[in-house]
Amino acid sequence: MRVLVKGAGVAGLTAAFELAARGAATTVAETRPAIEGNASWFAGGMLAPWCERESAEQPVLDLGRDAADWWDAVLPGQVIRAGTLVVAALRDTGELDRFASRTSGYRRVAEDEISLLEPDLAGRFWRGLLFPDEAHLDPRQAMVALHDKLAAMGVEFRFGADAQPVSGFDRQIDCTGIAAADDRLRGVRGEMLILRTPDISLSRPVRLLHPRFPLYAVPRADTQFMIGATMVESQSAGPVTARSMMELLGAAYALHPAFGEAGIVETGVGIRPAFPDNLPRVEALGTAVAINGLYRHGFLLAPAMARQAADLVFNQDATKELAHETDGQRRSA
Repeated sequence: MRVLVKGAGVAGLTAAFELAARGAATTVAETRPAIEGNASWFAGGMLAPWCERESAEQPVLDLGRDAADWWDAVLPGQVIRAGTLVVAALRDTGELDRFASRTSGYRRVAEDEISLLEPDLAGRFWRGLLFPDEAHLDPRQAMVALHDKLAAMGVEFRFGADAQPVSGFDRQIDCTGIAAADDRLRGVRGEMLILRTPDISLSRPVRLLHPRFPLYAVPRADTQFMIGATMVESQSAGPVTARSMMELLGAAYALHPAFGEAGIVETGVGIRPAFPDNLPRVEALGTAVAINGLYRHGFLLAPAMARQAADLVFNQDATKELAHETDGQRRSA
């Protein structure tokens, strides 16, 4: 069976892996000239289903619970299993209690344990929540590594102009995100910064709660940190706004003053596709399948969505074969 996957974001790459691992001859078509630059490229890479439950529905936790295991099995060494630390300034401890009331899978930590977990935050926060079973990865490293693994498995990639003339496939999986022809989708703009400073070291993602502008800081290699992220109801892919830049930098400074001296390595904007209920969907569209609506949970939910899409593709094929067999039996009767 030959299957075309349209889109080389995290949804497309994970779907291609599930298809190729099950024996399908798989081609990935991406209108961009290379793997980078899509919404997945600007993701935080947090595999944090329990934290996300604070603002998401139960299916996000159910679907994302095994994401770290999937990524670890497919890309050994990419996943860092250090949990997530959630903190708040003393004046905002009510936000911490609110966060706790909407989540599970955590334990409360006091100032002394926060200091042991993250020595550079010693003395800055009196209370926090540790989600020990959560994990994170670097999305860019993961996407490049998954692309290389897929190529080694025989998956064909067509980028840019080469992605246009596609035909002769038995099935298609549409993973084009906000570019898909689906009127139900809306764009949610996420803005991020990458800062570099040797003066701070974090072992895990840290979320700083604030009633107006919560922030997360995700450690990356080379003394860099991904700082994010806004959620603006907009499909504008323009540069980061001055207001967002000030708010992101101000929140980073509140987490640790040394961020005030950090170098700004990069700013970025990703447009995340979302359905009205902010939940993802895998849908059969004739002989095609669509994965969409991953919203802000791309790396968390893509493995589960990819498995569902591959199941649907192969079940469609099994149903078709059964129908052909039944027709043959009728003709020979």
